[in-house]
Amino acid sequence: MRIINEQNADIILFTGDLVNNRSDELNMHKAALSKLKAKHGVFSTLGNHDYGDYVPWDTEELKRENLAALIAGHKEMGWNILMDEHRHIEKDGERITLIGVQNYSMHLRFPKYGSLPKATENIQYSDFNILLSHDPSHWRGEVIKDFPEIDLTLAGHTHGFQFGVELPNFKWSPVQYVYKEWAGLYTEGKQQLYVNRGLGFLGYPGRVGILPEITVLELHRS
Repeated sequence: MRIINEQNADIILFTGDLVNNRSDELNMHKAALSKLKAKHGVFSTLGNHDYGDYVPWDTEELKRENLAALIAGHKEMGWNILMDEHRHIEKDGERITLIGVQNYSMHLRFPKYGSLPKATENIQYSDFNILLSHDPSHWRGEVIKDFPEIDLTLAGHTHGFQFGVELPNFKWSPVQYVYKEWAGLYTEGKQQLYVNRGLGFLGYPGRVGILPEITVLELHRS
């Protein structure tokens, strides 16, 4: 959190998977995460692990309550969670648009909770438009095809498989056989996708070759 705040960012963006399974996993981290500060706020959305899909629940109501508690946790920390909605950010007389969708994957094993049409309903696009969408497969599956106004999509999800090789001119991980876009920056026409390698872990409690990542993005008028 200290390293992030030292960037003195205008905006901090988080693309989901705040917990692995249950909302109460957040409790021990709330104090630290609440310290994140940016001039125009912290914005977030949900990832596939945030819905409680990977643990058994006695009732569907308990599962819904778990998700509601996690969403409330975002807000308690001062984060602006975007649930298929958008916001405008203005600085020095210029404006960008932030769009946030719930988890939406093109892979059958992951559900499609989000709705980009709903998130962009009645939208007034800016000169630069950013989408927060946890699963990078969403970019090629829907964003590129149907939403040319979205300039930059930010995603995570893959963790770079927590295993791989990254050299100046070579990048490899087993996850690339499942996800075409799995770490770093990708460009298709005038649209771009950045996939963050994440901070935590799933399963194996460590990383080999794929380091945790804080991404710093600077926007410049061309």
